[in-house]
Amino acid sequence: MKAVTWCGKKTVKVENVPDPTILNPRDAIIKITSTCICGSDLHLYDGYIPTMQRGDILGHEFMGEVIEVGKGVASDKLRVGDRVVVPFTIACGNCFFCKQQLWSSCDNSNPNAWIAEKAFGFTPSGLFGYSHMTGGYAGGQAEFARVPYADVGPLKVPEGMTDDQVIFLSDIFPTGYMAAEMCDIKSGDTIAIWGCGPVGQFAIRSAFLLGASQVVAIDSVPERMELAAKAGATIIDMRDEWIYDRLLDLTGGRGPDACIEAVGNESHGGTLDAYYDMAALATFQVTDKAHALRQCINCCRKGGTVSIVGVYGGIVDKIPMGAAMNKGLTFRMGQTHMMRYMKPLLEHIQAGRIDPSEIISHRLLLEEAPHAYEIFKHKRDGCVKVVLKPN
Repeated sequence: MKAVTWCGKKTVKVENVPDPTILNPRDAIIKITSTCICGSDLHLYDGYIPTMQRGDILGHEFMGEVIEVGKGVASDKLRVGDRVVVPFTIACGNCFFCKQQLWSSCDNSNPNAWIAEKAFGFTPSGLFGYSHMTGGYAGGQAEFARVPYADVGPLKVPEGMTDDQVIFLSDIFPTGYMAAEMCDIKSGDTIAIWGCGPVGQFAIRSAFLLGASQVVAIDSVPERMELAAKAGATIIDMRDEWIYDRLLDLTGGRGPDACIEAVGNESHGGTLDAYYDMAALATFQVTDKAHALRQCINCCRKGGTVSIVGVYGGIVDKIPMGAAMNKGLTFRMGQTHMMRYMKPLLEHIQAGRIDPSEIISHRLLLEEAPHAYEIFKHKRDGCVKVVLKPN
């Protein structure tokens, strides 16, 4: 089959690789009909996430048709011919964390748990196409994929729904929704969101769904800001406005009730701390840049919440803990507990409350993946979100 493989920093290729096979009784094989490039894939592309190996198959946002199931998958769970969306997190369904619906903390789905334990103290769940630290699983930017614990994760797609309507249930819609949910939104709240990429777009829409009165979106890419404004957000262009002062103006001097960090470890800016990050990264003093996170902490109102869904992989520096402690901030963060959100969000789509397809800017063939990574990385050609089709 053809698959998008990681071949070193800033290099991906479409190569012929062996077809996946059933390895365990609870596996299924999916013929992929749609797959996507995620902003967190760029962290792999740019070399920020360790334990990648040449030839690793990328991609964790995908869906398709079930063509084979293992003997341990009950027919009432999954059958050949089912159309499914596959969550990016892999969960066993039986461990302590799965039973608490903390699916992204599954204890049993990462066969390389020892690597993550060295880095984080404990392991997260396994993830598709996201380094050997999170399991070394082949990803979904391919023609076919093996899905472990297939009786737990995949969501069946109702008849009549298109791939474009549901593909983002694989990651970015639930991630944006969880980011907003962690803000504990109340009527009258103002939510500020750093990053208007795909996850930020869904965080904006989810914040309104959950009752926010005002959403402020902070970015610098015109196409992203246009989409955010279309969704009802007030826009701050990070290139030419004083973000802190503008947020005070918009909130009567109080500050946002919650701040969502939807950028992650490649955040950048034009202030002194951002230049410090670049120097510290170049001299191996840190692994991640935290400019957006610092702004969230400084701008959030007293007693407010900082919700972090941007991906961090290692060590950051110069976090203003004095501000966080003295303002009494609450921090909430994590990989998305996918299976908690997929079905309820499907119902929002079916009811017409949200149209996920509106953020798609490019539909390309799988063979065009290297070009797709380039335009997505550099925000060229109006690129906001790429959906790849295997054929």
